[in-house]
Amino acid sequence: MTIGTQKPKSQPTRRTRASGPVRNVRDRPDPLYVQSVAKAFRVLTCFDAARPTLSLSQLAEAAGMDLSAAQRFTHTLQRLGYLRKDPHTRHFELTTLTLAPAYHFTQSNPLVRRAVPYLVQLSSITEEATNLSMPEGVNIVFVARFVSSHTLAPNVTVGTRMPAYCTAPGIAMLSRLPTAEAQTILNATKLRRYTPYTTCSIPELLAKLRTAAARGYAICTDEMLVNDVSVAAPVLDVEGRPIAAVNIAVSKLRFDVAAAERQFAPMVVDTAQAISA
Repeated sequence: MTIGTQKPKSQPTRRTRASGPVRNVRDRPDPLYVQSVAKAFRVLTCFDAARPTLSLSQLAEAAGMDLSAAQRFTHTLQRLGYLRKDPHTRHFELTTLTLAPAYHFTQSNPLVRRAVPYLVQLSSITEEATNLSMPEGVNIVFVARFVSSHTLAPNVTVGTRMPAYCTAPGIAMLSRLPTAEAQTILNATKLRRYTPYTTCSIPELLAKLRTAAARGYAICTDEMLVNDVSVAAPVLDVEGRPIAAVNIAVSKLRFDVAAAERQFAPMVVDTAQAISA
């Protein structure tokens, strides 16, 4: 990602800790860019599993704004119904209204709507966790998910983001990009070890992409979670570019890697091809 050389005067100079897509907006002069909208989203994306509730001062620090601005934005978001303020602790938390954009996305996105019947069928046949992911920068985002009683990671839900380089869906999608483009994404990624087995070497990752491209699917083991085996195949647009990936995730406590690959790889490839078509 490139960063502009001039910042709008109203943009805070200190680094923010807010997560989410708004951090990726290019910080450059733009007469159509509405700073207030960006700041409102920054406030909403401050909350996560580690910070389910925040005080006004904590929100101001996390969003990178002063207390006066934080007070105005939290008050407005509270009036609109996106934030709730506890009268005793005076801490803020998200409301169910923040789920509305995600609902509208899943209902309006043609790819998700086309994929869901195939994912339901795949989940029914395999009785395993079945997912559809889409690329977002250096990450993948789960946009449809059907869990099973054997699910290894129940905290993974629709909207969860994971790095592309250490997930089967990410490797599957990267494998269908031109090598230079895939390497640019890998170079822009902060590579870290989530487990002792996470691949963090660019040459090794490029080798994985070549293998996945030759097979038509990717398989990752113990990369994000120990004992996790994930098999994924890319969904392609009419030009052959990856726009999503289908994957099945199982536990090594129930399947050895070879058995999981043998059983599920043909299924995810067939499902991904059906969605692509």
